[in-house]
Amino acid sequence: MSNERGQFSSRFGFITAATGSAVGLGNIWGFPTQTASHGGGAFVLVYLVLAFLLAYPALMAELIIGRHTRHNMVRALPQLTTRPALKMFGRATGLYGVLVASLILSFYAIVAGWLMAQVPAALVNITGQPADTNWFAQSSLIRDSLFCALFSVLTAAIVARGVKDGIERWSTRLMPALVLLMLGLVATVLTLPGAMEGLRLYVVPDFSLITNPSLLTSAMGQAFFSLSLGVGTMLIYGSYVSKTDNLPLTGAYVALIDTGIAFLAGLLIIPAMFVARHRGIEIYSDENTLIAGPDLILQTLPELFNSLGFVGAFIGLIFFLLLSIAALTSSISMLEVPVTFALEQFKISRPRATGLVASIIFGISLLILFNVEQLFGTVVTATTKYSQPLLGVMLCLFAGWVLHRDKLLGEISEGFAGAKESLFWKIWPGYIRVVCPLLIIIMFVQNIRG
Repeated sequence: MSNERGQFSSRFGFITAATGSAVGLGNIWGFPTQTASHGGGAFVLVYLVLAFLLAYPALMAELIIGRHTRHNMVRALPQLTTRPALKMFGRATGLYGVLVASLILSFYAIVAGWLMAQVPAALVNITGQPADTNWFAQSSLIRDSLFCALFSVLTAAIVARGVKDGIERWSTRLMPALVLLMLGLVATVLTLPGAMEGLRLYVVPDFSLITNPSLLTSAMGQAFFSLSLGVGTMLIYGSYVSKTDNLPLTGAYVALIDTGIAFLAGLLIIPAMFVARHRGIEIYSDENTLIAGPDLILQTLPELFNSLGFVGAFIGLIFFLLLSIAALTSSISMLEVPVTFALEQFKISRPRATGLVASIIFGISLLILFNVEQLFGTVVTATTKYSQPLLGVMLCLFAGWVLHRDKLLGEISEGFAGAKESLFWKIWPGYIRVVCPLLIIIMFVQNIRG
C-alpha cells in the first residue's frame, strides 16, 4: 500500500505541491477580500504576525506527525499513543478532519467553477460579442453545475495519477505559471490611474483597528485556511516527504512562499479596486466598507476589465486563468485527504478511491448549489471559521503532548543533524504545547462571543 501512496521525488517537488495546496483561493480571493473588509493595512499586518506566531508552528506539527507515522490523519493520530482512550479520540479527530476537508472541497469546487466560467467569458469579450449575450458570464444553475463538474473532473484526474506522476508533476508546472501571471498583472495594474491610493490603503496600517476582535479572528481563520491547516492536508503531504529533508527549513519555505503570494494577491486586487473607482465604478457598499467576497471578484473587477476595452478583456482572461490555476493546486491537496483515507482504510486502488470520493463530494456540491442560499454560507462558516481552528488545536496538542519528546526530536533530526542545538528545538516544542493552542483558543472564544 505504500507504493499506492508514493513519495515526493525531491524537496522542490514537495515545496511546490505544499505551496500549491496553501496558495489557492484562500490567498488570491480570500486574503484580498478579507483585507478589504477589515481596514486594509491593519489586517495585512495582523495576518503576517499570526502567520508566524500560529500558522507556521501548526504547519510543523502536521508535517512532523505525517512524516513520523506515514499514514493519513485517521491512522496517524492513534499511532502516536498506546492509551485506548487517546487512540479513540485521535481516530475521531482524524475522521472529523476528513469530513471537514471534504466539505471544504464541496464548496470550493463551486467557487472554482464560477471562476473557471469567467475564462471563456473573457474569451467571448475579446471576440467582441456583447456582454448581455455572454452565457458564460451569467450565473445559472446549469452553468454553475457544469463548471463545478469540470473542475471536479480535473482535480480527480490529477489525484488519480498518484503523488509523483499526478500531484508533484502538475504542481511543479502550475505554481511557476501562477507566480509569473500574478507578477505580470501586478506590474500592469500598478501603472494605472488610481492604483496608488489603493496601495497606500494596503500597506499603511490604521493601528487603531489592530485590536479589533473581528479583525483578529478573521486574520487567524485566514492564516489557517490559506495554509490548508487543521484538516490533515499538510499531514498527508508530510507523510510523502523523504527522511533526508530538513523539515523545519522546508516548512519555513512553504509558509514564507504562501504568505508572500497572499501579499502579492492583495497587491494586485486592492489597487485594482481603486483603479475601478477612478473609472467611476462603485467599490464601497451601503455600509461604507470596501466591497468584498463574490461581489468583488465576480462583479467589481470584471466591470473594471470591461471598462478598459480590449486590453482589459485580455487582463480579465489572465486574471481568471490565474484564479483557476490557484483553485486547482489547492483542490488536489484537499481531495488527497479523503482519497488517502479510502486507500488505507478499504485497501482499494488509487483510481477507484479517487473516483468514488470525488463523486461523493461532487454530490454534496450539487446539494449546496441547489440550496445555495441556505447551505453555502453555513458550510463555509462551519468549516473554515470554526472547524479548522479547533482541529488545528487538536493537532498541536497531539504533536506537543502525545508524541513522545524523544521521538519528536528524532523525527526532526532526520535530515537536520543539528536539530537538538537549534533555535527551533529550543522554542517550538514548548510553544506548540502551550502557547500556540492557547492563542488559537482565545481567538476562537472571542470569535464565538463576537
